[in-house]
Amino acid sequence: MKLTIERAALLKALGHVQSVVERRNTIPILSNVLLSADGGGVGFSATDLDMEIVDQTAANIEGSGQITAPAHTLYEIVRKLPEGSDVALTYSGDDPRLVVQAGRSRFNLPVLPAGDFPVMSSDGLSAPIAIDTADLIRLIDKTRFAISTEETRYYLNGLYVHVVVEDGQPKLRAVATDGHRLALAEMPAPEGAAGSPGVIIPRKTINEIRRLLDDAGESVALQVSPQKVRFAFGEAALTSKVIDGSFPDYVRVIPKDNQKILKVDNALFSQAVDRVATISAEKSRSVKMAVESGKIVLTVRNMEAGQAVEELEVDYEGEGFEIGFNARYLLDVAGQITGETAEFRFADPASPTLVLDPEDPGLQYVLMPLRV
Repeated sequence: MKLTIERAALLKALGHVQSVVERRNTIPILSNVLLSADGGGVGFSATDLDMEIVDQTAANIEGSGQITAPAHTLYEIVRKLPEGSDVALTYSGDDPRLVVQAGRSRFNLPVLPAGDFPVMSSDGLSAPIAIDTADLIRLIDKTRFAISTEETRYYLNGLYVHVVVEDGQPKLRAVATDGHRLALAEMPAPEGAAGSPGVIIPRKTINEIRRLLDDAGESVALQVSPQKVRFAFGEAALTSKVIDGSFPDYVRVIPKDNQKILKVDNALFSQAVDRVATISAEKSRSVKMAVESGKIVLTVRNMEAGQAVEELEVDYEGEGFEIGFNARYLLDVAGQITGETAEFRFADPASPTLVLDPEDPGLQYVLMPLRV
């Protein structure tokens, strides 16, 4: 195998695939990237057995072939080479190493046979569904903060992406919850999405696809099956196993008739919560919210650090009440609201609270209150 490739193109392709590779691997070949050179250019592939990322880029191929080399080492080498340089990759059976050359730099890297590299099959995947890249970024960004990190309830360790039909209109919906809060974002379902199986996409996959979307074009091709999901754009594609489990019936958790409606300037509210939370006990991070007509009073008490109180003007007419929330959760939700105003809908201090963004009706957030 012998080829020459521009450093920028090589760095971009390696950047796409190498992040899936775990730093510590018990299976040596999983630390490697598969390089495949043929007449059409050079292909790159990396996997952790649950997820696979492939990419392809143009190169000057003098000899075709396949080999695997250490992914992180190769990426770091290319990253540190001078901008604009051409990189030569050479491997021959005589020397069991991959030679990387650019200008006066030369590196010899250990290799493992390409035949041992695991390839993920894409059997059973649906026909591609085209999704606008900006829409997919919105679905991910508005919900992924609520994905659970608790390994015991593994079926919550991902983003539940599925199609629902409301008032005869199919919608593509993404939902995440950790049991204490829930995030839901939806959009009109793309053509061909109706009838697709709902899948729970693992947190690591969601983070990888979000990173890759920054380099994507205007649309992404999505394919799903009950076992796998695949995102493709340009020459790059990510295939991942999905979480084998049933996502809970989240619709029952979303309050339907919370009558106490409060509207507040989202930026001022977020800053006030952040200030009073400075002295909260790290574990509970609870903020007490005393709601009265026209104002709320935020209070944090900490036996060791003291007390913080802040008052805010709000749009609220009704009887007063007190409710408590985790400050981190309030800030996470406030960070997703794009409009100037956040709308809180309360029932009582012990029931779930619904938070809406009046500027984006496709978003819903549910927060479980804390005892205060």
